[in-house]
Amino acid sequence: MGSFAERTGEATPERSSREGILSSRLQPPHVKVLVKERRESPAGQQGSAVMPDADLERKEQELEQLKMDCEHFKARLETVQADSVREKKERLALRHQLNEAKQQLLQQAEYCTEMGAAACTLLWGVSSSEEVVKAILGGDKALKFFSITGQTMESFVKSLDGDVKELNSDENQFVFALAGIVTNVAAIACGREFLVNSSRVLLDTILQLLGDLKPGQCTKLKVLMLMSLYNVSINLKGLKYISESPGFIPLLWWLLSDPDAEVCLHVLRLVQSVVLEPEVFSKSASEFRSSLPLQRILAMSKSRNPHLQTAARELLEDLRTLEHNV
Repeated sequence: MGSFAERTGEATPERSSREGILSSRLQPPHVKVLVKERRESPAGQQGSAVMPDADLERKEQELEQLKMDCEHFKARLETVQADSVREKKERLALRHQLNEAKQQLLQQAEYCTEMGAAACTLLWGVSSSEEVVKAILGGDKALKFFSITGQTMESFVKSLDGDVKELNSDENQFVFALAGIVTNVAAIACGREFLVNSSRVLLDTILQLLGDLKPGQCTKLKVLMLMSLYNVSINLKGLKYISESPGFIPLLWWLLSDPDAEVCLHVLRLVQSVVLEPEVFSKSASEFRSSLPLQRILAMSKSRNPHLQTAARELLEDLRTLEHNV
């Protein structure tokens, strides 16, 4: 057995020195340096690098500016949306007001047309009196009245669609009454003189409208206008003015192609008025004879309508008389 010191594990000077030599061999010399360096590194600086304070402050300012811009655009969006809603409401209100105004205007137009039809129909009836015609022409609104009459008739003809025939409406009655008043005024000597001297634009309009209306279209208005021209033709100055209008002779022959017998009757009477006035006829005799629709007139002379038949036969007789006198 060894000594007591060896059995109890107490270190002897010799053993301690051997352990120290062994531990110095097991630990590399640089370990203590590394531990010392790690102990000297400041806490919190291990791992990735820390952003500088200036950059962090700049980023925070940029973020704050973006937040402010966002709030600004949000406020602008809300304003625009509110304006849009308000404008939509205003447009709806304006559209409603416009519809109401259109409705009121339509009602006023209908009222004016109805009133005009009634008033002019009454005036048409009383204008057959010479005294009434003189009273009309003696007023200071006569020129204005006949100017409006021509404009109204022209607007009416332009508004016709396709082959619209006679329609029982206040508008039609209004226009027919105006044409009837002109016819009655032209039936009086002073009325013819007034129309020839002061309302030639109205006569031009009537000639134009007779050419604009298609055969068989609005025959009542055609008849009234032809009657007006015939009455004016009783005045020599009026006949000269009408007959010298451009396209007058072709217009007469074209009107003779109308299927309505009454239209043709009044065309024949107007032609006869030209033929029976030598001074007027001599200026258009060549054109008259070269374009005369003789076969059409011969057919009318055999018409079952007694008035048309008589007028056609009288015109043919007048034409034969002219040929004999040449």
